Amino acid sequence: MRLRPVTEQIPKSLVEVAGKPFIIHQLELLSQCGLTNVVICVGYLGEKVEKEIGDGHHWNMKVDYVFDGPILLGTGGALRRALPILGNAFFVLYGDSYLECDYSAVEKAFHESGKLGLMTVNHNVNQWDQSNVMFDSVSGKIIRYDKLTRSCDMQHIDYGLGILTQQALIPYLEGAPLDLASVYQDLLANDQLAGYEMVQRFYEIGSQSGLEETDAYLRGKGKQK
Repeated sequence: MRLRPVTEQIPKSLVEVAGKPFIIHQLELLSQCGLTNVVICVGYLGEKVEKEIGDGHHWNMKVDYVFDGPILLGTGGALRRALPILGNAFFVLYGDSYLECDYSAVEKAFHESGKLGLMTVNHNVNQWDQSNVMFDSVSGKIIRYDKLTRSCDMQHIDYGLGILTQQALIPYLEGAPLDLASVYQDLLANDQLAGYEMVQRFYEIGSQSGLEETDAYLRGKGKQK
């Protein structure tokens, strides 16, 4: 909604950024980082995403799609529906985030934690967006996560990349709306959410200002090539 009127005709992932649909920038980055299997959870105008991306062979990837259907399922509900084609554990990346990071290091930290989920965080101190995580950098533990009720001791933010297991999502009812934030909060309450701190900043197109900043950054990268 924050990108209207642009998103009245196309889904946010197809908004043009630095000369191409944003999702193509994401897939190019993921391919460069060695990821080869992608599941795209789509809702609003999702058929346009599938038409644009196809099966992913242009990026040496295998891309599958899971549609919400008549009821918008939310970020967590969409993942719950996608479980039959997801692996035992999988990365979760928001559709409006561009994250240049060491994905293999995140995966390693997840496996070493032995927990059902992992959230990456960034010490942004409200710089890029409102901080919503209380994180202990010494122990590497997430103390509190809340997108709605924030406090001054929240100096970190959900970076936009996580890892979940099938077991983390199975308890929820399939076909029911569910926010991914609720999944993370439930895991945290049961001491099943690992934390991993990112030094690199994130880029996003969830707002007009974020879109303009991401566009400028990606155009700058293109000139360097």
